Amino acid sequence: MTDALKLTDLSKTFPVGRSLLGYPTGSVRAVHPLTLSVRQGETLGIVGESGCGKSTLARMLVGLLEPTTGTIEIEGAALDNADPAAFGKRIQYVFQDPISSLNPRKTIRQILEAPLRRLHRMPADKRRGRILEILDSVNLREEFLDRYPHEFSGGQAQRIGIARALAAQARILILDEPVSALDVSVQAQVLNLLADLRAKFDLTYLFISHDLAVVEAVSDRIAVLYFGAVVEIGPAEEIFAAPRHPYTKLLADSAPVVGRALTPPEAEGTELPDPLNPPPGCAFAARCPRATDLCRSTRPTLSPITERTEAACFHPLPG
Repeated sequence: MTDALKLTDLSKTFPVGRSLLGYPTGSVRAVHPLTLSVRQGETLGIVGESGCGKSTLARMLVGLLEPTTGTIEIEGAALDNADPAAFGKRIQYVFQDPISSLNPRKTIRQILEAPLRRLHRMPADKRRGRILEILDSVNLREEFLDRYPHEFSGGQAQRIGIARALAAQARILILDEPVSALDVSVQAQVLNLLADLRAKFDLTYLFISHDLAVVEAVSDRIAVLYFGAVVEIGPAEEIFAAPRHPYTKLLADSAPVVGRALTPPEAEGTELPDPLNPPPGCAFAARCPRATDLCRSTRPTLSPITERTEAACFHPLPG
């Protein structure tokens, strides 16, 4: 199976503070150099606490943020941030809030026509047929085309957002909390739709969510982010059932489970490190019950733990 997406040493650093002359006085590294690949047709789940770099990574992948270092390759072709159309034809973003992500002054027809007209230069006579095909694929009726976003429910609006991504004919979709703003019953419908579309169009998904149960259910593999770095990556059925990194175990233990009493997580602290003053060693050391002097002084790198799992930990948990 070929790689749909390949990231090599991708990172993002933001300048902070200003001197009297207007120069930055410091910097914050939101995403540390990251190297990973996503196979064609795969769903890679990305999880982590707020502030771990999930959304920054997603925005770099779709060209909304320029990487500080590293390269992005889609199907073997390196993408240049100076060419937004190159990104748009290959990778698209499905936003968390479906209503606010749609232009309230445009009809659904105009919203779906935009990528066909601007990215693919499709003539008007062909656009109509293509739009009807897209609507049918997301189970929406033709009569919706001349309505405005505020006339739809959250679930319908998210289907429109997915349809807009499909109109660009992108092979990779970045799904940033795509069901978190929806009712539970509607969440299941949208997740089933995404699964059907992936099979029908051979799509590749990067599924970002804080809901571990949803990520585990829809993903083939899961990457766990902490403080801007991947600390564990492996098959979805193994990551939370037998976590190897203490942070992954902390996430799994913190997730509510029906019938299990809620208990405080086994960690020494609850706060992320100071991004303006990052620790010299493992970023999780201050919260980790297994940390040693080596962890506090040396930064671990992502290394194989099993045949299919990698973790950035000097003292991984037993399987």
